[in-house]
Amino acid sequence: MRKLIILLFLGTVIGGNAQEITFKKGVVMDSISVKDSISETFSLYLPSSFELGKNWPILFVFDMEGKGKQALSMFRVAAEDQGYILAASDNLSDTLSTSQNIMIAGRLFNTVVNLLPIKKNRTYVGGFAQGGQFASVLPLFINGISGVLSSGAVFQSLEVMKVNQPFYFIGVVGREDFAYQDMLATKSKFDKLKFPNLLMAFDGGHQWPESSYFRTAMERWTLYAMEKGYADKDSLYINKTYSQNLAELNALINSNKLLEAYAYLEGMEASFGPLRETVTLKEIKRELRRDKGYKAMKRNENSALLKESFILEDYHYYLEEDIATYNFKNIGWWMYQMEELKKYEKSKLLAEQQMGKRLLGFVNALIEDKIDLLESEKEVDYDALSLLWMLKTITQPKEYSYYLKIISYSAKIDDYGTSLFYLEELLKNGYTDKEKLYELENTALLRITPEFNEIVEKYLKKARYEVIEE
Repeated sequence: MRKLIILLFLGTVIGGNAQEITFKKGVVMDSISVKDSISETFSLYLPSSFELGKNWPILFVFDMEGKGKQALSMFRVAAEDQGYILAASDNLSDTLSTSQNIMIAGRLFNTVVNLLPIKKNRTYVGGFAQGGQFASVLPLFINGISGVLSSGAVFQSLEVMKVNQPFYFIGVVGREDFAYQDMLATKSKFDKLKFPNLLMAFDGGHQWPESSYFRTAMERWTLYAMEKGYADKDSLYINKTYSQNLAELNALINSNKLLEAYAYLEGMEASFGPLRETVTLKEIKRELRRDKGYKAMKRNENSALLKESFILEDYHYYLEEDIATYNFKNIGWWMYQMEELKKYEKSKLLAEQQMGKRLLGFVNALIEDKIDLLESEKEVDYDALSLLWMLKTITQPKEYSYYLKIISYSAKIDDYGTSLFYLEELLKNGYTDKEKLYELENTALLRITPEFNEIVEKYLKKARYEVIEE
């Protein structure tokens, strides 16, 4: 069926300036002006069923690199299925202050609400990673947000939330994501505060989940809106969605994804319980609790999470100590820790495999945060920074930029021994960009030495400068 095109002629609703906008249904549109007077733009998606005579739920998606169209594409299938409008700013940035980004989001909200028929109490916000964290902050500053979706990012504003203005929080996270344990703790806090919430965990790491998770999030929001009277109670939608969810639940059980199945079942109970009978769910829950396989998986995960919490404390403590004391001698301890993580990844227990990947992701994120902090200081502590660069070559040996930084800085302070050591380590790990090596800052004298060229010739076959044998 040919997609319909809607023409809207606006005379006064946007900043007092007239503008003509052509909207297409069923496709992601980008570069739409927020206001005629400023350069901000946004991307927009209208479901194929969109019509002006009806009010619609909307999800504002946030990407902190300003890639609004790309972010919307991840939610498009779910929005089409569930009948949600999507909007995303093209101007958010992690280089701006939180207040600046909130102002950009506020202008987008005002523009879209004036532009389109938005359903009252059906405004939602969400995003992945930093975008999810930013979405979590918005209910503190913008009234009327009914739900937050945070994918791969922990909700950080629990201590200052407006308890009298609850919203439906949905977290999505991979079981190999270093944020997993914190997301579990976040869910527990929401439960204690009696905030409606849902946590969906999938088999994967710090990555965008499949669109089916976003569809489920929108389903849960729609069912909650029906429960609270924000949307008309639609028995056909409720029963159809229940049947689809029940089929998904059984598929998870048949695939032996019992932990995910149990969490999915609890989400179904919370959403469908106030709207229809759920006797079947109670029976499935009872059977799952008795299942030996489920009990073993739950026990293994709890054990892994406990072990992980102790290891995380060690990582925090020793990294702080090593930075404060410039303890280069402790690099051997970090090498040992990486070998231990490799053992976890080869474990017969899935819970330990996932724990190993979470810990590796965590230690890399922790070191990167420390690097960013040191680099942002007026007087950079290069000794501490060098230590962190060296740790990154251990925790992420294929991230070549850190070897290059060490080689450059060590050559700058005439520590050629360290430069040559990390040059060889770099090449051992597969680096092949010879041109970049010979243009590396601060290495003009180093790269004409026989030692430098011998190492290059050993791994890359031919050095730029001839190695003269005595």
